[in-house]
Amino acid sequence: MSPHQIPPRPQVRAPSDPFPIVAALEALERWHQDPTPANRRRVRSALDGIIAVAGARGAVLEISAEGLPALEIGVGTLARVPADSARSHLARFPLGEHEGHDALGRLFLDAPEGAVRPIVRAIELLVDAWWSRAEVHARAERLAALEDATRAVAAELDIDRVLSIIVDNVRVLIGANYAALGIADGRGHIERFVTSGISPEGRAAIGAVPSGLGLLGLISREGQTVRAADISAHPASYGFPQHHPPMRSFLGVPVTAQGRAVGNLYLTDKRGGEPFTEDDERLVEMFALHAGIAIENARLHDQVQRLAVVEERERIGKDLHDGIIQSIYAVGLSLEDVPDLVDVEDGRVDAVARVDRAIDALNLVIADIRSYILRLRPSMGGPEDPVEVLARLGEELGMHAVIELDVNLEPGGDLLRALPPDQRSDLLFIAREALSNVARHSGATSTVLALEVDGNNLVLRVEDNGRGFDPARVQGPDSFGRHQGLANMQDRTVAMGGSFTVTRPNGSGTRIIVRVPAMRSAAPGAVHPS
Repeated sequence: MSPHQIPPRPQVRAPSDPFPIVAALEALERWHQDPTPANRRRVRSALDGIIAVAGARGAVLEISAEGLPALEIGVGTLARVPADSARSHLARFPLGEHEGHDALGRLFLDAPEGAVRPIVRAIELLVDAWWSRAEVHARAERLAALEDATRAVAAELDIDRVLSIIVDNVRVLIGANYAALGIADGRGHIERFVTSGISPEGRAAIGAVPSGLGLLGLISREGQTVRAADISAHPASYGFPQHHPPMRSFLGVPVTAQGRAVGNLYLTDKRGGEPFTEDDERLVEMFALHAGIAIENARLHDQVQRLAVVEERERIGKDLHDGIIQSIYAVGLSLEDVPDLVDVEDGRVDAVARVDRAIDALNLVIADIRSYILRLRPSMGGPEDPVEVLARLGEELGMHAVIELDVNLEPGGDLLRALPPDQRSDLLFIAREALSNVARHSGATSTVLALEVDGNNLVLRVEDNGRGFDPARVQGPDSFGRHQGLANMQDRTVAMGGSFTVTRPNGSGTRIIVRVPAMRSAAPGAVHPS
């Protein structure tokens, strides 16, 4: 016998199972759920049953469909799977081609000519049914993940948190290594660029936010989804800036709300090295609709809050005019006759009494003014110098409580100014909350408010000599939840890629340290395939 000849397959008895296709489908499903050697043997046995019924001598089945575990298995005369170069004498058939997908696999048969067609059709139906079941299951899982992601986005109203949640969830939803959300201004220039999948140090090394050229600008200009298997090969590619991580596959989807563009979602480097698919595109487009609504809701919520602050300030202004100013005017009137009374010997007692009453009245007015000032919150954003805003927060503390304040902001002032607007806002909110806690709870007589530099880190330090508390009772993954102010400060710090610590120096008082990555030059940028 020639070494290239394959011995005839011994006569195989028909299997006892009258439904070999059903048995094979169940075996493939088990292999899909748990691709172990035992389940592989089940597939082999079921496939052997199919060709036995059809009268074939041997077969090789290859499965290479997306969403299914890869499989190459031989039975009968082809139990020892021959190399591709040794399969020329075998009948070869692609299996189960679907729109948007390549063939699900290949089938090689060692069979009489008359037995080929029914065997191919049977196995093709088998593989197609297996793929269809897996596809339905995968889509159900992705839709469930989409629902979870959209609920997480819809549950948040803080605009900065909404943007971060969107990019984090879409990256996990699609299985990409990197994701970003670009928010453009009225002229189409990207003003905010929120990323997921890259460290704060990596973002800082890249530099400024993208200018909206290349693929990013193409999505903004055309308002349409862009999908590319290779960024560098796309005609609109503009290249990457220095220190940018390498990226290959790309999917960009516009985000709209009420027919108006609010930003773009960008995903790069699908895990596994595969390009993004049409299914990925449709899923991100569905998510982008919910993201647009969430961004619009957060903006409206922010506007309502700002309007409420304006209305509150107007109300306090009216109260100041109608109450406190009138009280001060009354004190002034009561003191007008004091010079005349002092010149009269019998009037001096009345003059002293009037002055004493005026002092008491002014002390009450001072207390009222402090109460009103505490309700007025300084602007946390906008064009104001953030160092001046931070200094004003310290002045507010001094006016509200008799506390000696040591302010030293210059060492870290430039780093604070170089932070992106959303991070500057977060740091100012943290400082305000920390100082408010000092005023309300500490009983301190002195407080330190400082901006310091530690390498490439900006450090905010708020320290007081008050009664303090046990840091062990408020730190840890869950315990901050019982202290809303501390939890908010920690959440904002973590969102900036920083660290938040609370200590009790020297057994008394409280020291809060917020450490945030920062660069000494331009504001940190972010990952952007441009």
